[in-house]
Amino acid sequence: MPANVIMPALELAQETGKVLRWLKAPGDTVRKGEPIVEIETDKVTVEVEAPAAGVLREVTAGEGDVVPVGQTIALIFASDEAGARAADQTVEAVRRIGGAAASASSGVKASPLARKIAEQHGIDLTQIQTASGRIEKADVLAYVESRPAAVAGNGTAARLAAASPKARRLASERGLDIGALRGSGPGGAILAGDVSAAAASAGVREAQRFQAPGAPVAAQPAAQPVGTVWRIMAERMTQSWTTAPHFYLVREVTVSRLVSWLAQARKQTGAHVTYTDLLVRLVAATLVRHPAVNASWKDGTIVRNADINIGLAVAIDAGLVVPVLHKADTLSLAEMATRREDLVTRAQAGKLRPADIQGAGFTISNLGMYGVDAFNAIVNPPQAAILAVGRIADRVIAVNGQPAVQPTMVLTVSCDHRAVDGARGAQFLGALAEAIEEPLALLV
Repeated sequence: MPANVIMPALELAQETGKVLRWLKAPGDTVRKGEPIVEIETDKVTVEVEAPAAGVLREVTAGEGDVVPVGQTIALIFASDEAGARAADQTVEAVRRIGGAAASASSGVKASPLARKIAEQHGIDLTQIQTASGRIEKADVLAYVESRPAAVAGNGTAARLAAASPKARRLASERGLDIGALRGSGPGGAILAGDVSAAAASAGVREAQRFQAPGAPVAAQPAAQPVGTVWRIMAERMTQSWTTAPHFYLVREVTVSRLVSWLAQARKQTGAHVTYTDLLVRLVAATLVRHPAVNASWKDGTIVRNADINIGLAVAIDAGLVVPVLHKADTLSLAEMATRREDLVTRAQAGKLRPADIQGAGFTISNLGMYGVDAFNAIVNPPQAAILAVGRIADRVIAVNGQPAVQPTMVLTVSCDHRAVDGARGAQFLGALAEAIEEPLALLV
């Protein structure tokens, strides 16, 4: 059987993905694990790897197409001649796995997206006739446009709207007519982001309506369109801020030994080790000792992560992404520096793979290079905590009862109180502070 290349689902809230560019053409031979297509997901642009070795065939999604998650977008057949000759005979059977099989009761063949749109519009697929005998989304949309518009209760024509369940829920919560919105999804389907944008626009219009008569009309700032990464970042941070009860723990630490360790590590490894690499190493070692912080709140329970996977907040032009250093507690400093540099470079180039952004249990956000002294970070769901790192600066502190100038750094741990309480958070921060001030002691 051929292997399915499917639209990946990286988050529970993700509904669709966009095909940006095929790296391989139909008929090309591919190796297992080789990148074959670039996908823009709800979080970031990633490269999807070939699930098997063979020949790429039956590419059903073109560049620019928005496809529901889980849908097959191509097939990979074994490279032998028999498998290649069997391609046309087995493609329909494979598509049935993805939900595109003909209905047993009606005998109608339809693509998954066509069937989904038909269900949302209450359309009987047996009423749609096509030359090929297979119904695609364009056929369903054409049929919808040809039908008379439904009449709403107020006497106005209301079009039937294809919309995701999340979009319908958000529209209901905000009191918006889902049928009056314009969708950016496949076939004009309305997504959650379309509802959020419409709600914001409605808020501006409402404010203008209550403006005092005769008052000068203020010039409205030009709207700046945002991409998928920025929009999803905004939605996720809003969700975290409004659902996770945050609290913050702050600690100033001296870093004179950390500074010495950095110079020593660069000399010994020959790698471009950074303060971020040292912090990841120390955070990983501290999480081993305090596993309660390496956790998340899920369905009323606390779930502890088996591995120490640490995410790094990376700013790119499109927004904010968090690539992950997996099993960070097992990496040497040279390995850490190499992996971190590779992840950041590929993140900035939009070349991250799905595995690169999955599985983080804790995140580090370092703004010290921007001259920031201290800040409070928002917890990155579903994680329970995030470390905000400020700059290293010379400050006057008390040493043995006397004022002295020492290089210090301010650390702020943001915690989700549902999964981590104040005592456990304080114990973790205290242990991390000790590790930073005496790093070699912890590593030994």
